Amino acid sequence: MNKEQFDLLLRESDRFPPPHGMRLSYGTAGFREDASVLLSTMYRVGILAALRALKTEAVIGLMITASHNKVSDNGVKIADPSGGMLTQEWEPFANALANAPSSRDLVRLINEFAEKENILLDGSKSAQILVARDTRPSGEVLLDAAKNGIGSIIGAVAQDMGILTTPQLHWMVHVRNKGLESSELNYFDGLSNSFKWLLDSNPNNNELNDWDKRLVVDGANGVGGQKLELLKEKLNGLAIEIRNSGKGEGVLNERVGADFVQKEKIVPCNFGSQDVGIRCVSFDGDADRLVYFTVPSGSSNKINLVDGDKILSLFAIFIKEQLTILAARSKDTKIAFEPRLGVVQTAYANGASTQYLKDLGLEVVLTPTGVKYLHEKAAEYDIGIYFEANGHGTVLFSDYCISLLQPSYLELSNVFAGSEPHKAALRLLAISKLINQAVGDALSGLLLVEAILRHKNWSIHKWSELYQDLPSRQLKVKVVDRTAVETSNAETKVVKPPGLQEAIDLEIAKYPQGRCFIRPSGTEDVIRVYAEASTQEAADDLANSVAKLVDQFLGDGSSK
Repeated sequence: MNKEQFDLLLRESDRFPPPHGMRLSYGTAGFREDASVLLSTMYRVGILAALRALKTEAVIGLMITASHNKVSDNGVKIADPSGGMLTQEWEPFANALANAPSSRDLVRLINEFAEKENILLDGSKSAQILVARDTRPSGEVLLDAAKNGIGSIIGAVAQDMGILTTPQLHWMVHVRNKGLESSELNYFDGLSNSFKWLLDSNPNNNELNDWDKRLVVDGANGVGGQKLELLKEKLNGLAIEIRNSGKGEGVLNERVGADFVQKEKIVPCNFGSQDVGIRCVSFDGDADRLVYFTVPSGSSNKINLVDGDKILSLFAIFIKEQLTILAARSKDTKIAFEPRLGVVQTAYANGASTQYLKDLGLEVVLTPTGVKYLHEKAAEYDIGIYFEANGHGTVLFSDYCISLLQPSYLELSNVFAGSEPHKAALRLLAISKLINQAVGDALSGLLLVEAILRHKNWSIHKWSELYQDLPSRQLKVKVVDRTAVETSNAETKVVKPPGLQEAIDLEIAKYPQGRCFIRPSGTEDVIRVYAEASTQEAADDLANSVAKLVDQFLGDGSSK
């Protein structure tokens, strides 16, 4: 680090002193906290983004959002060159950077890390960082702090993309690093065009006069509703009504949004008896999650939830059908197209969904909890589908898969134009362009759900009845030290303390269709308990009995 760089960092970092008595940790969601204490963190993450851009020699993203958290919170996360999350190898440095106690400690830390990573801090290289924020009132001043951080690294430049959904920024980073056009208009055009291709390839278009085009969207009073207002102007085939768009008096994520709907299983604000029988969908605050629901007749505020497990199942069914159609014709073409399709879930996925997918003949694997693990595993397949029950997920197509699919489509265009195999290849290509290849995306996910339901001429009720969820219960047990529990097999088996897993197995054996696992929280000294069984009473009893076992082995006498 030369003197000019040293002096610049020292001078600028003095303007953003860290809050006293607070330690921040970078996780799947990046840094999140009350917005009032985040100025220093934003400045330092700006530096982090600039260093990452210099190291990778690629465009990096910086998104200011706290997703489904309350409006007074905010947060920040980095998008790597792929458009995915910051590599886990850099998370310890992110933590050290955010928690450095003084400006001199900060500069020393940066210098040491740059030397270790062979990052030149002499202004000889340029770096570009795309920055954006959601609609939170605190976002503007926090974004300015992040820009200051980026500008504190000589050669690094922030390009402000404005107010975006989190998936939009991740998409922009992904396509920018592929050398493609990456404006918001390009994003909308990509979604609307690929949605149209899917609708046009539907063999049942002439028989869909009674298919219900109505869709009511809960925008969580966040950025997703605002962006859907722009996108829907480019869409045909859907009659979309947007509520909780953020333009009225509603508060971001307050009794609205995917997180609220999925956890509470009641209608969000401004929904009710007038919506009986209509397809409804909720986005979360930054539009990277979605869940569907219906309002049953005669209910005051309850809903029938169609969660991320059901969205995954719908996508898996449709993609498998297209691959089966293509495989039947592959013997007549020059290009052998037999991609490996995989479905990735966590242990929190309802056991009924996992069994349903396995019964379809799909390869289903579990990973530890966290989007980064799901995404990483899904990327190992030619086509990998992952979703969490909370509605976060996507479909990944490998470069190898696209390299075979594109020529297969062209060959079928020449030989079997208009045939079902030709249309199947088109549908798969359209899905690869429609679904966000970087992260879960409520806007693209919604369009893929709608295209598939229309293709199959399914109501939301028929979709919801693919399988019946097993009753479940989740509990938390306070413990002195959560690190005393170690797990394996995607967090489904306890390795330590010895004897606990055997005791859990004895409890599980008492209940029909019983399943139960425990895992340490990533943020607090609690052990989380998840239980399923054939009835709600049995699931409750199993969860409570295992919670007592956890307490006996290492608890402090309380659970909830």
